[in-house]
Amino acid sequence: MATMMREQELYGPVKSLLEAQGYTVKGEVGAADVVARRGDAPPVVVELKLRFTLALFHQAVARLGLTDLVYLAVARPTGKTARRALKDNLSLCRRLGLGLITVRADGRCEVHCDPGPFQPRKSKQKAARLLREFDRIKGDPNVGGAVRGGLMTGYRQDALACAAHLAAHGPSRGAEVAKATGVSRATQVMYSNHYGWFDRQGRGRYGLTEAGFAEHTVWLARATPPVGDAAD
Repeated sequence: MATMMREQELYGPVKSLLEAQGYTVKGEVGAADVVARRGDAPPVVVELKLRFTLALFHQAVARLGLTDLVYLAVARPTGKTARRALKDNLSLCRRLGLGLITVRADGRCEVHCDPGPFQPRKSKQKAARLLREFDRIKGDPNVGGAVRGGLMTGYRQDALACAAHLAAHGPSRGAEVAKATGVSRATQVMYSNHYGWFDRQGRGRYGLTEAGFAEHTVWLARATPPVGDAAD
């Protein structure tokens, strides 16, 4: 399939789309790529780009100072990441109050959204999950923006507390670990063994694996505040 190589190739299809709706259309009017008028209604402004860029969004937001009817028009994305790119940028357009038009290589236009105010739907479930994780994390062990080397989560802190107890006292029953560390779900954490740190040594009894002993000491050094045996 042929691909568009110049922004000018977007103009014809977008102009035809608007003219079919009764607009008079002109290109390169002032700072705008496309301006369309229909009677005494507010003008429509369209900014053209071959692909989504931050500069395109900047231009479109600036045009909102002229009219509320601002569209982005881009060549329809292709390739493996096309669907995701379109979905993410469509969401951004809606949040900014912008319209979005994509133009296929054959000249066909598709209007994905029209300009207008957007009120995002809040997810009480996701908000509650976020606050639960916030409350579970002890201290402030992560630097905002950091992802390398893994992050300290509430679950990891619970696992570290269990591992620290086992390192100090040897194999123990889950109930003993829970009482000593204050980690109410200690048995479940050790049973799930998400990090491979724990070794089940009988019914309800757990010890540390070699990997667990080595890794938990590294993580303990990073923990803020230090995570250890609550009995210390």
